[in-house]
Amino acid sequence: MKTLITGFLVVLCTLKLVCARLAVSGNQFTYNGQRIFLSGGNLPWIQYAYDFGDHQWDSRKGTFENQLTQLKNAGGNSIRLWVHIQGESTPAFDGNGYVTAPDHQGTLINDFKDMLDIAQRHNILVFPTLWNAAVDQDNSHRLDGFIVDWRKLQSYIDKALVPLASAVRGHPALGAWDIMNEPEGMINTDISNWDRCYDSTALKNSGAGWAGKKYSYYDTLRFINWQADAIKNVDSGFLVTVGSWNPKSNTDQFGFVDHYSDNCLVKLGKPNGKLDFYQFHTYSYQGNFDNVSPFKHSAGDYGTGKPIVVGEFWEQDGGGMNIDQLFDYVYNHGYAGAWSWDLMAHGDNQRGGISHIKNYNWNGQIGINL
Repeated sequence: MKTLITGFLVVLCTLKLVCARLAVSGNQFTYNGQRIFLSGGNLPWIQYAYDFGDHQWDSRKGTFENQLTQLKNAGGNSIRLWVHIQGESTPAFDGNGYVTAPDHQGTLINDFKDMLDIAQRHNILVFPTLWNAAVDQDNSHRLDGFIVDWRKLQSYIDKALVPLASAVRGHPALGAWDIMNEPEGMINTDISNWDRCYDSTALKNSGAGWAGKKYSYYDTLRFINWQADAIKNVDSGFLVTVGSWNPKSNTDQFGFVDHYSDNCLVKLGKPNGKLDFYQFHTYSYQGNFDNVSPFKHSAGDYGTGKPIVVGEFWEQDGGGMNIDQLFDYVYNHGYAGAWSWDLMAHGDNQRGGISHIKNYNWNGQIGINL
């Protein structure tokens, strides 16, 4: 009976007749009209780049469900996980680098739906990250093709992204789409431009470009803008974000430029291709967080006007703070969520921090029912 009711609600949600889903209100998240704080972690992959499509999910789902059981028991409500990464196994490409389907054997969409169904049973919201720029192992130039060639990017949108988004439209467990993990890893910081959106020189000597100074902000912002627009054209209620390596690329404060602002993104031609919330990553270096780190500021200091999730952090490079203190700081300084890195490799430690704040409610409720 529950399955029938759930299916009926999904249909109603798809038709926009009724739908409880994550939403944005100012600088906060709401769910079913109630303020929500996203508490959880990164469950980035079971096997890097080989989790979805081509019957790969069948041997991953048991581990995934075990992780969600542990997260739920710790009091968490959300995870961030990676999908294509750099195109190692999905989507399906032809010999010229154009996408022909979500995957070669036709299972990716059902795999993805099954993953969301499992998450729903555990009352966990999922934030799928489509691509990764934090390392450069794109030996087949698949991701590269999408960033530098709009025609190849459009083939991915038409043949894979839109079918996938359409198939999960209205799913209660889909929290938001994360277009890319740390685009700054491959940003060329030597490009000056009269338009500050495309001028990357403010990031010189900041650490950006560590994976290779391959791309301009013009190409990178088009990559984000077009995919975000396509997702929202499928369902205007879908939320979209990007995982910034550091607030330095995602705020107009402290002498930096918010490259992912609405203004910067819509210049690339797609009016709906905006981000609904921001996601900052932060790790200390030699025992200290930099002066722009979320652990040196409150969310309001960045002047974004949008919810901010601290999307990656861990105790190992936590500026001398333990995992409980890290989660506590994020919750109590105006942020909208905290996702530690990472549940697969450091689960016991991460779940301790998640459990530490599970009963907090003054900056948003954590427990949800999907």
